[in-house]
Amino acid sequence: MKRYLPVAPAALLVGLAACSKVQSAPPYSTIPVQRRDIVVTATASGAIQPMLTLSVKSKASGEILEMPVQTGDEVKKGQLLAKIDPRIPHNNLTQAQANLNVAQAQLENASAQLKRSEALYQSNSITEADYEAAKLAYATAKSAVVTAEASLQTAKDAMEDTQVRAPSTGTILELDAVLGTVISSPTNDVGGGTVILKIANLDTVQVSALVDETDVGKVQPGQPVTITVDAYPNRRFDGRVLKIEPQAQVTQNVTMFPVDVNILNPEHLLKPGMNTEVEIHIGQRQAVLAVPNAALRTPRDFASAASVLGLDPNVVQQQVAAAQTAEAAPRTGGDTTVGDGSKLHAAEPRKGGTTFTTRDGRAQSQTGTATGGPALGPAAGNYIVFALRGGKIAPVPIRTGLTDQDYIEVTSGLTDQDTVLVLSSSTPR
Repeated sequence: MKRYLPVAPAALLVGLAACSKVQSAPPYSTIPVQRRDIVVTATASGAIQPMLTLSVKSKASGEILEMPVQTGDEVKKGQLLAKIDPRIPHNNLTQAQANLNVAQAQLENASAQLKRSEALYQSNSITEADYEAAKLAYATAKSAVVTAEASLQTAKDAMEDTQVRAPSTGTILELDAVLGTVISSPTNDVGGGTVILKIANLDTVQVSALVDETDVGKVQPGQPVTITVDAYPNRRFDGRVLKIEPQAQVTQNVTMFPVDVNILNPEHLLKPGMNTEVEIHIGQRQAVLAVPNAALRTPRDFASAASVLGLDPNVVQQQVAAAQTAEAAPRTGGDTTVGDGSKLHAAEPRKGGTTFTTRDGRAQSQTGTATGGPALGPAAGNYIVFALRGGKIAPVPIRTGLTDQDYIEVTSGLTDQDTVLVLSSSTPR
């Protein structure tokens, strides 16, 4: 015979209370309308590169005898980078100096001879032809001195060119020659001469980010940009859009446009070649009223949402129509209603394209796929939300502004005293 254990009354009451609690749980969550900072960004990728890279060559040819720098060294303008064998330039300098000495001596002799010839000519002791010959000899000697002085200066410059100095302040990126390398001068070599090293100023670096053609129209020069790199995952670098390149690039059948971004890099933490994620801030609102995107209802689904909330769809539709009629007075300025002729219309969200992100003033930045575009997808549209008014659920037509995948700006219809409802199946994470 089976025996049944008696159930304690207290346990039975607890079980009934739990069942009652589950059954009475509302099908929605309540989200207060709050002010937020909404930042919408177009995300792209690229690589760090210098603004300008200089290939340093030597005007002198010969063997590299000294190279007191290494890759990564910070150098100042005029600092010694390499020293070339100076023997041939030194010999040429010595010869040029000797030629100048001879030319100067010949000029002194010709000058003295001209003075004598002038005195003799005035006393009719020599012919005019002899006098003219003396003047010609003086002019030739004077010309020889000028030529010798120019040759001497050229020899001095060639001697100075054996010491290769930094053309500007920057960082040594690459050494293309080593000690003992015999290099050629670009002034004498039709091949352009030998590159000794490459130098670049890294105080400001650049990223050429590829942006989808559907989103490049929203990018403008001067827009703020945030950059992250794997080397510093917890640090963000600020920059600005410099320009949008006019020539597109097609990658895997996707048309992209390079967008050049300048980033200040005073600590030289960003190195050329680093892969980076670029967030171009194409829309921003500060301290605006916002509600979750999941709270929005369109004319197609607000009736079904009303049924889930236990409301009569016909009554809700009458309430919405009445609110629309009250708001149908002519407006000046503000958002423009878009749609297909109906009194209440919301543009359908469009998926795809560049990834957009939002940055909440209190929360960590998140990344996801945007709906409705980065700036004014549903921004110029109207929606319906269900809000708690006087302890009751009521449909409220609203006008919206900037949006992303998490929140949307509310330009009219709600205040920061309101609370909106989000169906449990659509509660934002």
